[in-house]
Amino acid sequence: MASMSSPHKSRKKKKAQFPPSSTNNHGFVLTDPDTSAQTPAFPLVAFLWPARKATSQWVVLPLVLLIVGLFRWATGFWGYSGFQTSPMHGDFEAQRHWMELTMHLPISQWYFYDLEYWGLDYPPLTAYHSWLLGNIGSVINPEWFALHSSRGFEDQLLKVYMRATVLVSEYLFYVPAIIIFNRSLSHLRGVNKWEASIALVAILMQPATILIDHAHFQYNTVMLGFATLSMASMLRGHHHWGCVSFVMALCYKQMALYYAPAIFAYLLGLCLVPNPNFLRFTTVAIVTVLSFIIVFVPLLGGALYDSSRNISPTPESKVAPTPSFLSIPLSWNTKSWYYPALLQLAQSIHRIFPFARGIFEDKVANAWCAINIAHKLRNHPIPMLQRISLSTTFISILPSFMVISLNPRPELLPWAMASTAWGFFLWSFQVHEKSVLLPLLPMTLLLGGDGGMKPDVRGWIGFANMLGVWTLFPLLKRDELRVPYFVLSLLWAYLMGLPPTSFSIYIRPYSREGSLSIYMKILHLSFYAAMIVWHVLEAFVAPPPGKPDLWVVLNVLIGAFGFGACFLWCNWQLIVRGGVMEDYFGIRMRLESGKQKKL
Repeated sequence: MASMSSPHKSRKKKKAQFPPSSTNNHGFVLTDPDTSAQTPAFPLVAFLWPARKATSQWVVLPLVLLIVGLFRWATGFWGYSGFQTSPMHGDFEAQRHWMELTMHLPISQWYFYDLEYWGLDYPPLTAYHSWLLGNIGSVINPEWFALHSSRGFEDQLLKVYMRATVLVSEYLFYVPAIIIFNRSLSHLRGVNKWEASIALVAILMQPATILIDHAHFQYNTVMLGFATLSMASMLRGHHHWGCVSFVMALCYKQMALYYAPAIFAYLLGLCLVPNPNFLRFTTVAIVTVLSFIIVFVPLLGGALYDSSRNISPTPESKVAPTPSFLSIPLSWNTKSWYYPALLQLAQSIHRIFPFARGIFEDKVANAWCAINIAHKLRNHPIPMLQRISLSTTFISILPSFMVISLNPRPELLPWAMASTAWGFFLWSFQVHEKSVLLPLLPMTLLLGGDGGMKPDVRGWIGFANMLGVWTLFPLLKRDELRVPYFVLSLLWAYLMGLPPTSFSIYIRPYSREGSLSIYMKILHLSFYAAMIVWHVLEAFVAPPPGKPDLWVVLNVLIGAFGFGACFLWCNWQLIVRGGVMEDYFGIRMRLESGKQKKL
């Protein structure tokens, strides 16, 4: 009896997804011209080489997240900012103190309480996050966040809890956003999943971010995660969700303003180019305003509620201070029902933007600190420095603002955000050394695009990251974090095939397509040599008696010039990729995986 055939057809198996040939690969694979044999272009590719044959992403992704998570947790075994350094301790104590005060004090007192110690100086979303983490931690041990008595608390279990909150927060906000963005960009630019996985590892192993958040101790990745999610949403065409995500980034840490000109210009271009779309403009504006209102409603509503219960924002003082915002010569009715909310809003803005502190914080590798070495800027009035800083920052971000607004293409957005972030870092007011994470993020995300791993693009992105983490060394040294600094930075350099572990990207005879020019090779190698020599001098040669900060000052000078080069490169790439040279200057340029050729 003949067997009956099944009505169901068998599903065809997908072909193995090998790396593309040398004619169209994105810099991951080297092909021998004689034998056509393919080999990894750098060590990170070699580690993931077995996964190139259509290995399921449900296998690769969990392994990647497990490995990068282990590196983060191992980094946390080392010291942290301000460990055993009284009376102010450091950033670890600041974050713990904010959990303490948000838990125990009325919400109207959050931005007024003990400003001489570690007064809250971040937007409300940071305060809400601190409140949540403080309440969870108090369930484990109430002594960790007891009001007043917990100051300077350095219990080892507290350290474990605080380290865990950074890791969990990162895996809730930053890591998913990186994955979504990386997949969106790779899909948009025709990069296969295997290559995207390699780029994902490179992005998540970025040394500066790990060292600042998991060693020094901060929660920067929450803000960076929201900013990345905003970019990912705009890559997918979800502009309104992109607005919401970016408002969340701004309301978590005000440094997200570094990206604001690029985001604004991109959205403005979408609303005006090629034809005005007033409906989109209106909806984007409404969504943005509503997002800010939703974030600030608990803070302002809490102030009104506390006022109704006769709770003063400054119980230790009979008269509440007047923030500079309310010093404007207008008639403010201090007895009106809305005044407590207005006072709370003004005080939070005053704390978030502390212009009175000076033009830069500590020694940071930006233009102002470098100029200060030759000409003492702090001898000038702060209002004058503010105006000069505003002018130079505006000039520095203007080219990228114009390009992205006239060419609002999603693939240009990371370039624009990197350009404006470098402009802010180099020229804006009150810059911290840790703010270098902001321009490094969109630059590093570009590794997942087409040509992102080619020698020219990988060389520049790697150079920026190695220079960035090098400028953080004086900060990390104060926290006794030399070992994790060298381990993570050298490991990332090795995985990416970068100096000082490998010079193949500069000496290997690559084809002209996607290779670095001789001038760029000389520039990069000169800075790498300077960084190596600096480390040798800093370790073995004591500075002159009258100049104890000599090596730190030299670090600032080298870093500032190197970051200036990164700023110019990002702007040039944005201008060329945006078609400005051809459209407005009649010079036609062809991009071949990042290699510009004049036609």
